[in-house]
Order: sequence, then structure tokens, then C-alpha cells
Amino acid sequence: MKKLLMIAAFGTFMFAGVTGEGHHADHWSYSGNMGPQHWGDIDPKFRMCALGVNQSPIDMDRFVDAKLPKLKITYAGIAKEVVYNGHTIKVTTLGKNEVVIDGKPFMLMQFHFHTPSENKIAGKQFPMEAHFVHKSKDGEYLVIALMFKEGRKNSALQKVLNDLSTEVGKKRMLREMFNPGDFFPRKLDYYRYDGSFTTPPCTEGVRWIVLKNPVEASKEQIAMMHEIMHDNSRPVQPLKARVILK
Repeated sequence: MKKLLMIAAFGTFMFAGVTGEGHHADHWSYSGNMGPQHWGDIDPKFRMCALGVNQSPIDMDRFVDAKLPKLKITYAGIAKEVVYNGHTIKVTTLGKNEVVIDGKPFMLMQFHFHTPSENKIAGKQFPMEAHFVHKSKDGEYLVIALMFKEGRKNSALQKVLNDLSTEVGKKRMLREMFNPGDFFPRKLDYYRYDGSFTTPPCTEGVRWIVLKNPVEASKEQIAMMHEIMHDNSRPVQPLKARVILK
């Protein structure tokens, strides 16, 4: 059932939406007095949500041309289990799914979704975004962000939807396990920037890779995802002194 996916692409350089998905849904929210503008006050552990200077997501509109190294992705594992955790629809993975950035290997831990997209590209927001969350042995994080646009039915996404429970916290094994790389577009050109988790605790020091080319999902599939997750996107954060490499 294992499948080897070897991907090489040019471009420079990305955890959990990125994510503090371990917290229960009632600890923070996307609206009201527990919404993003209040995250930094909810818990001292979340103070970076208010005080951080390299926060995510962002509107990528300040680009610098860079000679980016090849992006090497070797996914030889599977997407295994799906759960709606009250914040996002998350899929856990199994096996060796590795990305090498800056000469350092990062292992895929999980991927999850946001409707609409959190990051924007030159002001454009997409109807959905997936975050593939990776971690290195020394505890550093990298996220690959993938945008979705309306179009043809997405077969990998449908395998997730087929076994998804709308009950918060109810995990289900995927009957049709698949390689996580099945989501990726053929061309892996990307943008790179330094950012943070997009959910509490908003930890900084996260490498972000945002793929330039979106993939398609049907209007019905995106609507189903949104019906469960609702609007679960943190507003874009100030770019400050950062630039986006392309």
C-alpha cells in the first residue's frame, strides 16, 4: 500500500495551521470574546499571538527574487486517520514522509484544512487551504501550504470526506488510505517566508512554504468542508520587516 513520491522543484523555501491543535475547542475560537483578537489574553502561553513580530498568516505582496534551492519531498507513507477536532479537519499520517529544507529533514506529522484560506497571494484569498505540518528531530517546524480553487472533484479530498465524522473528537480510520502527496500539484514552485503557528500558541520560528499553484476541488466538496469547519481562518498579520522569497 506504500507508494514512493519523489518530488524536486525550484524555488527557496515552511506546523500545526500551523497549529496548536492540541487545545480543546472551548479554549479559543475564531469569533467572539475567544476569537483571534483576544488569543493573546486567554492564556499566558498564548502571549505571542499578541506580541509576536513574525506572525502567520500573511498577505504575500512584498516579494524578493531569490535563487531558491531544490525542494526535495519523499513521501513513502499514507494518510491514516481523520478527525474534526472542533477547530479543523485533521488527517494524521503514517510512515516515512520527509521533506528536506536547508539540508535538514522534516517529517510529516499531519495535515489539516482552513476555509477560506489563511494566507493570501498578492491580495487573493482562496476558498480553502491545507497545511502539511512537518517537524525535525530537534523540534523545528516546517509547513507546506496548499491552496484550493473551485473546479473538478478532488479524489484525495473525497477519500477524507468519505470517512469524516462531524462529531467533535471522533476519529475514524480512512478506508481508502492514500499517499499525502496525492494532493500536490505537478509543478511545485513556491514562495518562502518565516512565520508562526496560525493558531494558539502562535509560536514563531516556523518555516513556511506556500505552493504557487493551487489544486482543484469541487464546489460541493469545499462547501462540505466549510459546513463542518465554518470560517476557521486567522486574519492576516502584519508583514513588518519580512520579505517573501520567490
